[in-house]
Amino acid sequence: MATIKDVAKLAGVAVSTASYALNNSTRISAATKQRVEEAARTLNYKKNGIASDLKRTKTNTIALILSDLSGPYYSELIKGVQDVTMANGYDLIACSSIGGPQSTAVKFLREKRVDGAIILAHNISDQITIESAQEDFPLIVLDRDISNKYVYHVEVDNEHGGYLATEYLIEKGLRNIAYIGGPQDSNDNKKRLKGYMEALKNHNLTAYSNLNSIGNFTREGGYKATKLLIARGELPEGIFYGNDEMAIGGLQAFRDHQIKVPEEISVIGFDDIQLSEYVSPPLTTIKQPKYEAGALAVDLIFQLIEGKQINQKYTLSTELVVRESVRK
Repeated sequence: MATIKDVAKLAGVAVSTASYALNNSTRISAATKQRVEEAARTLNYKKNGIASDLKRTKTNTIALILSDLSGPYYSELIKGVQDVTMANGYDLIACSSIGGPQSTAVKFLREKRVDGAIILAHNISDQITIESAQEDFPLIVLDRDISNKYVYHVEVDNEHGGYLATEYLIEKGLRNIAYIGGPQDSNDNKKRLKGYMEALKNHNLTAYSNLNSIGNFTREGGYKATKLLIARGELPEGIFYGNDEMAIGGLQAFRDHQIKVPEEISVIGFDDIQLSEYVSPPLTTIKQPKYEAGALAVDLIFQLIEGKQINQKYTLSTELVVRESVRK
């Protein structure tokens, strides 16, 4: 196994310089940092929180890495992870990936300070994930496909869910349907958008790209994107929001402008968070198994820790939940 001395030698720098570079110190120039990182990749160097060339100590701790620790979607996912983790006598650390490569979350991954990790964070790159994963450090990703034998996948069928949402609006007689989505680099968003596009195509309908916008998967983002549509005076007959939080923000925007849902415009969301049942009108949405995804992900980590063989990928289904925000 390569040590930091090997990395420093290959990069042509001092050991201390290599250490600073691999720990993202601002003392090191970008060019030197890049040279050290390339040397580390070439040697397949794996950092450890204690020492690079010592066997990693078992911590009895699992990490859950999320883009954001707030929001109703994450609460149910965290509960699923927490219940299974505690049942196995382990501790759980939940941390945010805010800060990307410089975040504490990435430090946990690179230095192997836990026994395994679950990742639902679009700003943790594939490269960081692949470099961190190894046989005795299993990683489960919930939001993308990564080709690596030590990275496993638990995914919700987002594409089918996007198709279901759009097709339901079409079945209700709607033809002019907009999509308000999440971050463009979100794999979940890409697949829900793909399902939306496929449903329109299969029913010989046009996707009105001028009506589609980005709401960043937040209530505020959904509110602002909806306000923009209203301001343009180009309201569609229905809107598929890429998640419930954006849809709830959209409902508020329509209320502010005295636009009635579903009489004047139909709204459908995605996730089926607890709040969606209690807004006015109650939100029709696509239910995804958030608790089950978290519980399955951490159960797979424990199977891997025990040396068991598991499948590389697991896909969980979605279902339509009909309430009152789409016209009859």
